[in-house]
Amino acid sequence: MVAPQRRKALVCHYIEDRGIGIRRACSIFNISVTCYYHKSVVTDENQQIADLLIKLTDENKNWGFGLCFLTLRNVLGLPYNHKRVYRIYCELELNLRIKPKRRIKRAKPIPLAVPDRINQSWSMDFMHDSLTDGRGFRLFNVIDDYNREALTVEVDFSLPAGRVIRSLNQLIEYRGKPVQIRCDNGPEYISNALKDWAEQQGIILSYIEPGNPQQNAYVERFNRTMRYDWLNQELFDNLEQVRAQAENWLYHYNHKRPNMGNGGFTPIQKLNQAA
Repeated sequence: MVAPQRRKALVCHYIEDRGIGIRRACSIFNISVTCYYHKSVVTDENQQIADLLIKLTDENKNWGFGLCFLTLRNVLGLPYNHKRVYRIYCELELNLRIKPKRRIKRAKPIPLAVPDRINQSWSMDFMHDSLTDGRGFRLFNVIDDYNREALTVEVDFSLPAGRVIRSLNQLIEYRGKPVQIRCDNGPEYISNALKDWAEQQGIILSYIEPGNPQQNAYVERFNRTMRYDWLNQELFDNLEQVRAQAENWLYHYNHKRPNMGNGGFTPIQKLNQAA
């Protein structure tokens, strides 16, 4: 049995190529004239969804269906059903290959406290990468645990305790003072300079246990996203290039990338919801 859409296509073909009338062609293929003139809105919407999915996956090569759908629903505000979007996503063959994980039995970690307002708890950590000439550079990341907002990414070849203090002072000037800052036991964090600064500011430095990065999971998850979505996708010739791209990526992360820790909303959207 020939589907109605196929019969409509045959009617159009006969009208254009053989020059017969619309009513006669519809009668031959057993469809109504109304069906011939009807323009499917769903088809147009499906094309819009397909175009958006292709654009999102081109701009964000590591995004899977989840992030694409949350962007359509929460960031762009489009009311499409997830089953419909997923069907189109699969038809476009945009599925990412999922590497199977090796299951390792670990002790169940103590769940992190969830802040109920901004500036209740920040997390900070370092990352490392290299320029194309082989020189290594460091990145100092600070996020707000409440809405997972990336507050700063400081980039340089060396980031001693004094540089960490300067960066934190700049953050406090425009965002306010946090109650506590969570960090690991790196030399910059356990230095007397940072401890004295925190005491003067009335800020608690909350150190995780050595060898337990899961206790600093918020910023560790942010580091993974930065590594996977940005650093691993680019080659850097100089620090100026890294800093410029870091600024652009921070804006994208805070304003355009849905975050599962925020219920599928971006950090700025959660901040606005709490206002």
